Amino acid sequence: MDLFYRTHNNLLDSLKGVIDRQLNYEIDWNHPLIGIKGSRGVGKTMFLLAYAKRMEENYGRSCLYVNLNNFYFTKRRIYSFADEFFKRGGKILILDQINKYPNWSNELRLIYDRIPGLKVVFSGSPVLRIIEGNDELKDIAHMYHLHPLSFREYLNFRTGKKFDCLKLDDIINKHQQIVPGILDSVRPLAYFSDYLKHGCYPYFQDDAALYNETLLKHINLALEIDVTYTNQIELQYLPRLRKLMQIIADHVPFSPNVSKLSGEIDTSRATVMNYLRYLKNAKLLNLIYQGEEGASKKPAQVYLHNTNLMYAISPENISNNSLRKTFFLNQTGVRFKVNACNGVDFLLDHDKKFMVGGKYTKPAPNGYAAADMIEIGSEKIIPLWLFGFLY
Repeated sequence: MDLFYRTHNNLLDSLKGVIDRQLNYEIDWNHPLIGIKGSRGVGKTMFLLAYAKRMEENYGRSCLYVNLNNFYFTKRRIYSFADEFFKRGGKILILDQINKYPNWSNELRLIYDRIPGLKVVFSGSPVLRIIEGNDELKDIAHMYHLHPLSFREYLNFRTGKKFDCLKLDDIINKHQQIVPGILDSVRPLAYFSDYLKHGCYPYFQDDAALYNETLLKHINLALEIDVTYTNQIELQYLPRLRKLMQIIADHVPFSPNVSKLSGEIDTSRATVMNYLRYLKNAKLLNLIYQGEEGASKKPAQVYLHNTNLMYAISPENISNNSLRKTFFLNQTGVRFKVNACNGVDFLLDHDKKFMVGGKYTKPAPNGYAAADMIEIGSEKIIPLWLFGFLY
């Protein structure tokens, strides 16, 4: 136990460059069992350590961060460790990478039932089924998703400002009143292109020259573990997943021809549909549908999950059109349902039609335009960057 306290203290002492994440303000921190899911590289560990740092003032040694990739937990049950920690005066136990421990859901249930005075905060892969179909945790765990950095979060960190989130209705109806207040403090377009290239993941603070290499490493780990291992796909089929990702990246926005795709990656139509769904769950793709989504229904369009993935996987095939649409879908999709719709680029929140493009983009019929390279909009023409303030 003392070794884990030393590691905990060393990690907190080395913590720097913490980015204020909107999720901090959305979690009910009083709940006894809190789960944080998020894609690789999104900053789950830093998020948990930042929480531990805040708790240190009030709880001291009563709060402990533990990474479950430690080999110690090959011989020690989580429940047994939590029980000892609690008996030593522990109050908050933070368990990072819960998916590294077998039978994790049963252990968390035991802690919840038998140690009611202990709060547990844990993190895991985005593909873990923690609530869905998990009878042990579905009624007791509060789950949250840590998304890649929004443009607002990135802008706040880069500039030292404290811009608040905006509601969609305010962006649509009050953007002409809101934007001048932002422009009094910062020129958002001065940071926008950098965000599109390397602003979605917090390691942009490190060597910028290595950003894409780090991102590629996380993409491959997601394919090798979050997609193949979790979905029990044999590793010999990993090249098919990689090829599918490359095909999509080369043609974003991609309207899938499933029969053609099945031939290109040498597998069945049903497997292609499964692969698309697995990649979506791993937060590598965004799929949008015409109407309601269905397990066997082909998506109308496929996008990479965010613009940084485009620069990492297929930088030679990027267009302004694909960047703008990928950004809009990524930022709005966190809060709202986004569908394909005939005659327009996106149908947002079931009834709001949008065209997405450059500064001369015209609004959708009975709808709006999200226009790039403008600071201030006019009536139904809204600056594209402003949609990065939704979370």
